[in-house]
Amino acid sequence: MAKIHLNPIGSEIDEVVSEAERERNLTRMAELESALADKVTTTHAGWGEKYVDRVHAKGKWTTWERLEALVDPGTEIFEVGTLVNWERSFPGSRRDAPGAGVVTCLAQICERWCVVIANDNTVASGAWWPLTPEKIERAQEIALRMRLPVVYLVDCSGLFLPEQSRSFSGPTGAGHIFTQNARLAANGVPQVAGVFGDCIAGGGYMPIISDRVYMTESAYMVIAGAALIRGAKSLKLTSLDIGGPEVHVHQSGCADVRLPDDPAAIHMIREEITRLPSSGADFYRHGVQASPPRFSPHELGALFAPDFRQTYDIEQVIARLVDDSLFCEVLADKGREMITGVARISGLWVGLIGNRQGLVDEPGQGRRAGGVLYREGIAKISAFARSCNDDGIPVIWLQDISGFDIGVDAERLGLLGYGSNLIYTNSTPRAPIFTVLLRKASGAGYYAMHGMPYEPVVQLSTPITRLAVMEGRTLAIAAYNSKLDDDFEIAVEDPEQRAAIEKGMADTAARIEADMDPVKSAARMDTDEVVPLAQLRPWLCCLVEAAWQSTGYRRTKNPRIWSLHDLRVLTNDRGPTTGSIAATSGDSALGSPSAGVWTPDVAVGSPLAPGVLLGSLERAGARIDVTAPPGSSGVAAAVHAPGFVGFDDVLVHLGDGTVDLVVTTGPKRGTDEGVPDGVTVVVADTDGTFYARPEPGAPAFATVGASVSARATLALIEVMKTFNPVRAPIDGVLINVCVEDGDGVESGQVLFWLGPATD
Repeated sequence: MAKIHLNPIGSEIDEVVSEAERERNLTRMAELESALADKVTTTHAGWGEKYVDRVHAKGKWTTWERLEALVDPGTEIFEVGTLVNWERSFPGSRRDAPGAGVVTCLAQICERWCVVIANDNTVASGAWWPLTPEKIERAQEIALRMRLPVVYLVDCSGLFLPEQSRSFSGPTGAGHIFTQNARLAANGVPQVAGVFGDCIAGGGYMPIISDRVYMTESAYMVIAGAALIRGAKSLKLTSLDIGGPEVHVHQSGCADVRLPDDPAAIHMIREEITRLPSSGADFYRHGVQASPPRFSPHELGALFAPDFRQTYDIEQVIARLVDDSLFCEVLADKGREMITGVARISGLWVGLIGNRQGLVDEPGQGRRAGGVLYREGIAKISAFARSCNDDGIPVIWLQDISGFDIGVDAERLGLLGYGSNLIYTNSTPRAPIFTVLLRKASGAGYYAMHGMPYEPVVQLSTPITRLAVMEGRTLAIAAYNSKLDDDFEIAVEDPEQRAAIEKGMADTAARIEADMDPVKSAARMDTDEVVPLAQLRPWLCCLVEAAWQSTGYRRTKNPRIWSLHDLRVLTNDRGPTTGSIAATSGDSALGSPSAGVWTPDVAVGSPLAPGVLLGSLERAGARIDVTAPPGSSGVAAAVHAPGFVGFDDVLVHLGDGTVDLVVTTGPKRGTDEGVPDGVTVVVADTDGTFYARPEPGAPAFATVGASVSARATLALIEVMKTFNPVRAPIDGVLINVCVEDGDGVESGQVLFWLGPATD
């Protein structure tokens, strides 16, 4: 039987980032997330308490009160488009339009995921502003793509007429909402509408195509309101006279049920949803229960440095998103700048595609920068995405990309052709696609990684997302290129002209940096929602469960007959040799980081220290080198015999002894003459430029005589505008810095000496 073997992925956070850096990263993330939360709170307030009181005075609930009564108690509402129109002003109004005057969300109603579209009756009586139609249509598209029931909570006074030219006539203007109503109906997607108040012109059309329409006693649906009719025909009528429930339930038949008030209508809508088929998600779990990740999603913010140019480990991100932190990498031996594989989220299968950061060893090609797409990576993600689509597996793209490889070799290797193949793949999926812009979303790489132009069902950003063709500094250089020398320095002698160019470049860079703010992207609808990193896991659970809820509308194959099995066999997909740190088990035991066949490289009496190779595990055809973790000290008192071991089985017992060896973080080149016994040398793992401080003028990461903790950043090595941290392998004292700030260094060159930690 073909079977997917899921393997442990990720490490404890203190094995990845030092305590000081965790605090720094989390502090910065907390600042960004607090600012985001303030904006969301402001949006949810609508036009404020005065308008809430007006709604209550009419005997009605506010939109958010209706939503809270509609959804299952204790469940979360996943809002889409919260910040649409943020800080956008309109000449025809003294007020703004928070959230474009409409709430759109995914929520559970009677244990079924639904899309809810609700006019905000505290904002111009639920009127449609510029981008209101597009926001409604986006929610309808999400429902159509996943065949989710749609619930409309209609309380809409029609177009905000002073701005009608910006929301009425275009291809995605207000009329397109009704096109989407019809398409949903044509595809068998259930639509249920509750009409709670004003429902004028377009607002009157929106509920009509729904399968069931409920009206309260205070609601009316009219092509034109009473004021317009009185003016045109000199008739003294109210809107309730023209199109209230008496007319539309008992005479026209445009509504189905008449109800006294909001609570009764919400109750009946919930009753209606119970008559729909239940979710298929549990069936597609194949008997597996949903499980949280082994490593907390709340640690995600600790992985990302404030400087977007610094690298991180995408495996650590995945480990904090997927069930049990278990993952099966597919096509591991090619296109190593990309990671592709399958895992479970909420017990359900998903494919994951992400960008590796830092320096990546590509078999047959050597070392190259991650976060860039090369030929092998493009071919890899195309093949993987097509296989997932063939199998009916939803795919999550975890995007952090600078762009495509460029230059003579890139063109000679046909990146344009491979990219076109990827474009076709991304343009024609039937299985649901979700995109997360983790950090950088730059240039054509944003398209390649299934950005919004390729119509993912939902695209999420984070507070650190940077969406643009190119970075501000790079764009400023391009704009002023004719005034710069080969080193991109200003090549003008005249002081006034030089000052003008400096100011122009600074202004250009600042403007682009501001435009890259994810909140601005959300305000323009260039992304669906900005989500705190710790909320990515709940969001993905929502989306994956919604993707597997409806049955019969797309191909879904059981895991035994996936195309992914064929892909792995035909590519001899065993994966490259990888490294993993042994788990600490008790005070003196080093445990296995995974199940596999164990081959020791140390013997009883061998000296041990952090980074020492203990042995290797053979797992699913791949060899994993297992090294001693930070804090290891002494000698091997006992070593597990060769053979199969399980996760956390003890591989080596530590005993007392003296360590008389030099531990390195990589292969050494050159000389380490004069290094005292017991001193740990830290070497460069790549060619590049050495920087001892995070930015010019800032204090150095560490100075001679300073105590440093394991995993602390000692320096950065720049390669292709990417900064790769040089981390301390152990707790210790910095006793020698072997290179100067700004020096070029070679792979294996000794950078630091670390002495033993002092109490």
